Amino acid sequence: MVLGLALALPALAQQDADARFKQIYHQEWAWRTGQSGLSTSGEPLPNNGRLDQVDAKHQQERLDYWQKVMSQLDAIDVKQLSPEEQVNYAVYREQIRNFIADQQFKQWQMPFNSDSAFWSELDDDLGADGLHTESDYRHYVDRLGQVPAYFDEQIDNMRAGLKRGFSVPRAVLAGRDVSIASVADAKDPTQTSFYAPLQHLPSSIPVATAAAIQADAREKISKDIIPAYAKLLTFFRNEYVPQARTTLAAEALPDGKNYYRQQIREYTTLDLDPDTIHKIGLEQVDKIHAQMLQTMQQTGFKGSFAQFLHFLRTDPRFYAKTPQELLDKTAWVAKEVDGQVGKFFGHLPRERFTIEPVAADIAPYYTSGRGGPDVYLVNTYDLPSRPLYNMPALTLHESYPGHALQLELAEEEHDQPAFRRNGYISAYGEGWGLYSEYLGNEMGIYKTPYQRFGYLTYQMWRACRLVVDTGIHHLGWTRQQAIDFMTQNTALSDREIANEVDRYISWPGQALSYELGYLKILELRAKAEKALGPKFDIRAFHDTILSTGSVPLPVLEQRINRFIAEGGPEPDYGNTARKAGD
Repeated sequence: MVLGLALALPALAQQDADARFKQIYHQEWAWRTGQSGLSTSGEPLPNNGRLDQVDAKHQQERLDYWQKVMSQLDAIDVKQLSPEEQVNYAVYREQIRNFIADQQFKQWQMPFNSDSAFWSELDDDLGADGLHTESDYRHYVDRLGQVPAYFDEQIDNMRAGLKRGFSVPRAVLAGRDVSIASVADAKDPTQTSFYAPLQHLPSSIPVATAAAIQADAREKISKDIIPAYAKLLTFFRNEYVPQARTTLAAEALPDGKNYYRQQIREYTTLDLDPDTIHKIGLEQVDKIHAQMLQTMQQTGFKGSFAQFLHFLRTDPRFYAKTPQELLDKTAWVAKEVDGQVGKFFGHLPRERFTIEPVAADIAPYYTSGRGGPDVYLVNTYDLPSRPLYNMPALTLHESYPGHALQLELAEEEHDQPAFRRNGYISAYGEGWGLYSEYLGNEMGIYKTPYQRFGYLTYQMWRACRLVVDTGIHHLGWTRQQAIDFMTQNTALSDREIANEVDRYISWPGQALSYELGYLKILELRAKAEKALGPKFDIRAFHDTILSTGSVPLPVLEQRINRFIAEGGPEPDYGNTARKAGD
């Protein structure tokens, strides 16, 4: 009897600890998704039918709430959690820690960077996707009327940031008002993106009702949306740009050294200092440069490396003549990958992605491509800056086997808590994207020396990020120093380099996640191959990486260690995904 009780007590303690932890994250997730702006993935979350309240009072309430959650997490004995919940705990605690840090540094006072902004992502926040019923459409139109108050709160926040020197650097603000002006200057409400979901309402909604909803929307866009953007445009041009800081470094911000270290921790999930990262970057740059020289020789080019880069940037043969040609060649690469992917992955998702051009209003300063679970955006603006030899590597990164594959599988992992399914950790996701480019070698996607050089220039691009990000934010580099370093070492176009450097300046730490995540995945693969020998199965390894979901790199390493200890078994997806070839 006593023995039975002794055996039962640990199991009861585990159940109790699991239950308490689940209650904490279920409650916090319900609270979090009641506020439309709080996403760990960059994707919109279910909201409470209104735009977020982002004023200082509500920001303090968020900080208080997450600090309370953290104290609840600290009260749990992690060793009493089940193995599954210990993984969830490690992921979740890091999420909450980053939320708290962002609130403490008042990140909300800088609600945009050169890559993304609250005003250009408003369609998502308003719930423009997923409209089906009359109620859906009416709620959407109601939210259009909330935009002026939302923008006013954002303007107040940015004013507070300007006052304490916490702003986007002035050096990267040129042209960033184009996406604001595209709405502010609109003459016809039906030609704005906000009216697009209302062009064709479903037949289940009576014609008269649909017409009334459309009329209401036109009025709100004319009287609320367009004036709100006009007010924001005036603020941006007359106040924000003139008062924005003239420094570049994150370490020049208030409490800047600690702020930059937090950015590094958030985006890499590693506790590395800037000098160590800079050194890793320089080592990788030297290694990749040697590989680029070998590949250049394979093309038969007789000049210097700098001359070869100039040749690649200027010869018309390497560039599409029309936007459609660029899209067509992108689609061809994606289809080539389809023919190889089953050899490298045991489990493939049910969903599929499409390929679309980047919207015209953001294309001038948008990255070359960006992939998600449903769409791969390809930038067709300024074709002479979109070399075709880079397209295979870009497509592998953004579509399959990169972001589209990873994110589609994540959405199908229904056994994982919502905070993991909907979470996106940059070191994992971008590390996987860069590793996907590496897989192009084994898949046979790079068929010419020029395409292989394109792959290497993308590898060099991410290695350079370690040098440039830490150079700017820690070592005091100028914008031109960063541009020169990228120009000397990569075959990216001048436009791409300028846009990328501006992105690194305005988004400290994010650029570090790619190379450091990639190097960790490569390290884990080499470790598994060595430990398992002939038992190593590349499909099982990849399935394990992807089924783990977006996790901090130390958590991923623990999972692969277990994969090795178990002899490299294939994970069980249950019924949430189909096997390749089924």
